[in-house]
Amino acid sequence: MARLIAKTPLEGLAPVTVSGMTLAEVEIARMTLIAPLNGKERAVSAALKPIALSLPGPNQTATKGKARILWTGRGQAMLLDAAPPKALAGIAALSDQSDGWALLRLEGRLAEAALARLVPLDLRPAAFAEGATARTLLFHMTCSITRVGRTAFEIMVMRSMARTAWHDLTVAMRSVAAQG
Repeated sequence: MARLIAKTPLEGLAPVTVSGMTLAEVEIARMTLIAPLNGKERAVSAALKPIALSLPGPNQTATKGKARILWTGRGQAMLLDAAPPKALAGIAALSDQSDGWALLRLEGRLAEAALARLVPLDLRPAAFAEGATARTLLFHMTCSITRVGRTAFEIMVMRSMARTAWHDLTVAMRSVAAQG
């Protein structure tokens, strides 16, 4: 009988560091897509209170300890590293996305410049402050980007695109470093 072994999307790839920028995989224990049913947004926010979160507005995130919730589009949010409260039953559609996505972290003084080569967004802190999130493109693939620190970003891509995103980000990092 075959023995299955769970692996992360970027299993075996060590973090890459180039000119003070570091790209690494972030392991997420659980990801749940939450889509409030019509007119139930306030009820969903109230149901999230036991885990000290609320439904974020467009391009926003909410964090409490390790648990986070990211706006991922109109009428949906992604809950990370927390179990969805039972009170969401009947007021929101829930979908386990744990095995469908990869999360990468790019940080360092030049991280913004590297991302600017691949992302059609203004990532300057004045336009994209800490806690801001956006659904956008990373070169040719759909992603979600969140600023998690002054010089740190998390990039969420579909699991099937994880290695392509890793490659594209690494090339962008090297390109920025070569210009320095």
